[in-house]
Amino acid sequence: MAEVLQFCFSGLTVGAVYALVALGFTIIYNASDVVNFAQGEFVMLGGMVTVALAAAGMPLPVAAVAAVGVAAVVGVALHRLAIEPARGASPVGLIIITIGASIFIRGIAQVVFDKQFHKLPAFSGDTPFAVLGATILPQSLWVLGGTAAIVVGLHVFFERTLIGKAVAATAANRLAARLAGINTTSMMTLSFALAGAIGAVAGILVTPITLTSYNVGTLLALKGFAAGMLGGIGNPLGAVLGGLMLGLIEAFGAGYLSSAYKDGIAFVVILVVLFAFPRGLIGKRSAERV
Repeated sequence: MAEVLQFCFSGLTVGAVYALVALGFTIIYNASDVVNFAQGEFVMLGGMVTVALAAAGMPLPVAAVAAVGVAAVVGVALHRLAIEPARGASPVGLIIITIGASIFIRGIAQVVFDKQFHKLPAFSGDTPFAVLGATILPQSLWVLGGTAAIVVGLHVFFERTLIGKAVAATAANRLAARLAGINTTSMMTLSFALAGAIGAVAGILVTPITLTSYNVGTLLALKGFAAGMLGGIGNPLGAVLGGLMLGLIEAFGAGYLSSAYKDGIAFVVILVVLFAFPRGLIGKRSAERV
């Protein structure tokens, strides 16, 4: 029982990070039909910028806020400088652009920072809590609580605010939103900024547990994409569910099979979903957008 519970704690912690990455994929995909494989670099920037600013003497909370701002600005730049000029390109072309942007951001991070792994101090200490024979780190509670807060905050933003409803309208039908007077280009830019900020928060929350480096974003992007596919690409609830499920599958797979297969599980999930559940577990039926 304790062993199973331990795997659950580990899986939910890492799954919450995958869920945030998948949410970033979902927000951008809904607003612009772009599958953004640079999403993992936002997570990397969140961790690396916070580490660098904290090492320079900035208080950790201020460094974290600044890192979120940097990631949001990079998201805006990605849309304005790479995606918007290529408007009308094929979906494959846009995917290649985001992959190129990911490589570019990673290269800049390697030059600006370094090639070493870095860690942030745990927000509430390193003493684990004992639960029914298993243990959970206080930082894991920060990851889970932060993910829950972001999910609730996004729900309130999209359902209760005028700007959020404008973003949702752009995602639902871009032409109709434009005819209603909504600046769809600005809404898409906001979506990229929001996805960047969410990715940065994920990086800040998880760095005290897993460390960070300039090249951690690639694998996180692939796993976030797998989580989004599992839950149903374009479905925010599916993104969260898919992330948590992928984290649990990884944890139990590493525990009962071998940790050597841990990173390969995400790719197996993508293949299974593509063949057995093309729309994901709770994905919506695809519709042609005009």
